Amino acid sequence: MPELPEVETIKNTLKRFVLNKTIEKVDIYWPNIIKEPDDTEHFKVLLQGQTIRGLSRKGKFLMFYLDDHVLISHLRMEGKYSVHQSIEPVKKHTHVIFTFTDGEELRYNDVRKFGTMHVYAKGQEFTNKPLKQLGPDPFDDTFTFDYFYQKLKKTDRFIKAALLDQTIVTGLGNIYVDETLFKAGVHPLKRASKLTKQEVKAIQEQAIVTLEEAVKAGGTTIRSYVNSQGDMGMFQQELFVYGQDKKACKKCGTEITKMKVGGRGTHVCPTCQKS
Repeated sequence: MPELPEVETIKNTLKRFVLNKTIEKVDIYWPNIIKEPDDTEHFKVLLQGQTIRGLSRKGKFLMFYLDDHVLISHLRMEGKYSVHQSIEPVKKHTHVIFTFTDGEELRYNDVRKFGTMHVYAKGQEFTNKPLKQLGPDPFDDTFTFDYFYQKLKKTDRFIKAALLDQTIVTGLGNIYVDETLFKAGVHPLKRASKLTKQEVKAIQEQAIVTLEEAVKAGGTTIRSYVNSQGDMGMFQQELFVYGQDKKACKKCGTEITKMKVGGRGTHVCPTCQKS
């Protein structure tokens, strides 16, 4: 699943290819992806003639800022964007095509069909779902220690589950939660409300550092993730615990173990992360 670094990479890549391009028409081949408006023909009308003026990101959501509207895209498990000439063959599982006035196309491909798209008038994107309920982005100024500490003190869930809660902090997924907790030296089964201030501070700092490093590396290639032009992210070479089960910990040599926490596969070093 694309997480914050992958979506940031997609955003930065797409900026090079779609900024200031005007949408001539939209073709939709899997209507269930379109969530707002619920009428796909209305969705098309809202976007026709609109020029892409900017791209932004909130957590795992990609936002296309147009003249009058904002297109909010969630890639979910395996959503991908790519830019093509109109004469190029359309790949299987391509569900939405935005054709530009210059003949190029922005194509959305999604094998699992879990992705979503919402369109709102500018200024309404943060007052409606799906962005309305999101917590601060780890890179936001509002992601302060006091905010984070108070949020964790109010939940007795395992810290792994709390960090995956997008209403507390948005953008962290399974990969980067495991990496963050390892670097912070915190076991994923510790109760969030029982963490010390030092542990919370370490988690906050390591979440930011880990995500920054992943963004610089272009994200993590797990299964089928690639950026919008087909290039793989390289952060998988820097992973300490995620996907490393039964391998030696890079810090202490102890075998990395895998367990289930809240139904999610979770990787931990029993030595570096005491329970």
